[in-house]
Amino acid sequence: MLFNKRITGHANLILRRGRVHRLDYLRCVLTAAAAQADHIVVTGDITNLALETEYEAARALLDGLARAVEVTVVPGNHDIYLPSVHRERRFAHHFEPFMRSDLPQFARDLPAGPFPFVKLRGPLAIIGLSSAVPRPPFVSAGYVGHHQLEALAQLLAHPEVARRMPVLLIHHPPVDARWRAVRLRDGLVDAEALRHTLAGLSRGLVLYGHTHVRVRCHIPTAAGSIHVVSASGAALDHPDDAVRAGLNEYHFDADGGIDSVDSHVVDPSDLSLRSTAIAARRSCL
Repeated sequence: MLFNKRITGHANLILRRGRVHRLDYLRCVLTAAAAQADHIVVTGDITNLALETEYEAARALLDGLARAVEVTVVPGNHDIYLPSVHRERRFAHHFEPFMRSDLPQFARDLPAGPFPFVKLRGPLAIIGLSSAVPRPPFVSAGYVGHHQLEALAQLLAHPEVARRMPVLLIHHPPVDARWRAVRLRDGLVDAEALRHTLAGLSRGLVLYGHTHVRVRCHIPTAAGSIHVVSASGAALDHPDDAVRAGLNEYHFDADGGIDSVDSHVVDPSDLSLRSTAIAARRSCL
């Protein structure tokens, strides 16, 4: 047990995370999302230690949301915390209803669930990827893998997807300007391969979490560019608006073009949501 990753994760929760995650913030964000959105997407870290009790509590919250609006989820590294959780397909067992694909023939049957999956909604193709794999203590890096990327390339070429705006959901950042050693510790190991798979797109949107800082940028492609936007947590208490609990709101036109990207954070004074700017970077890389 001295080497069990949950020991370090529990210590982190008690010593740091437990002080900054607030249930009242989470409820505020979920209530606002259910009232405002046509579709809610969650880009992982639904749990902290991938315990059964956490899975059950998270599922109850998501079921409550799903009574008002469609919900889509992908896993984060905290949701696939240990090899046993990965091997026993615990995330897929609990959250399969939120990952059902309209084109299941492209999905790879991974321990985290069927990825990539796609939901064809109006002018959008909402595509879920899994970058969550179990890692040793103090390592939180993600990995998409060759088979999932190969399936993604085939999925993007499907006529029903190709004529729509692709909105990709992933937990780890597809772009990262940090040193390689840092990326190997807590980034997306095969981010370059993912970007290569997306290089033929004329447009697209990639949404991710993991870093818990709201940032937006774009990746140039041969035929256009892809927007990349990150979200913070839905329960985090932090003095910085870029980190504090809130939600991002995306509006699309009839052709799937992005009309606007807005961010709303919890106001600690009265637990309302107020608008805030998302920091824009000139380049993702």
